[in-house]
Amino acid sequence: MTSLMERWKESAKRLAVEVQTLYLASRDPRTSRRAKIVLVLVLAYAMSPIDLIPDFIPILGYVDDLVIIPAGIAVARRSIPDQVWEESRARVTEGSAFTGREKWLGAALVVAVWLLVLFLVLKLLRIL
Repeated sequence: MTSLMERWKESAKRLAVEVQTLYLASRDPRTSRRAKIVLVLVLAYAMSPIDLIPDFIPILGYVDDLVIIPAGIAVARRSIPDQVWEESRARVTEGSAFTGREKWLGAALVVAVWLLVLFLVLKLLRIL
């Protein structure tokens, strides 16, 4: 029997594949404008350092991520053509979806957002 932590890790891995698949599908010209708007909202929430319920609140902090993101993925998934979805997922699972440069740019973007949030919090607290 697998532990709760192992199941959460597996869920997190599946969620990462889904988010990357959504990103690739959003860039495909066969994806409708409506689907792209939903995708942008889901991806923005998934990548945002700001949550509806902060993660430092025990249990509840992660529940919003485990409910809102999968629900958004389900809504977006229904708006994407099956062929686009399957092609995007195949690229993610085989590892050819992103180049090293794209991975570094993504990491730099996440770090930049965190630094901006830190700066704004410090500014709000009047420490800077």
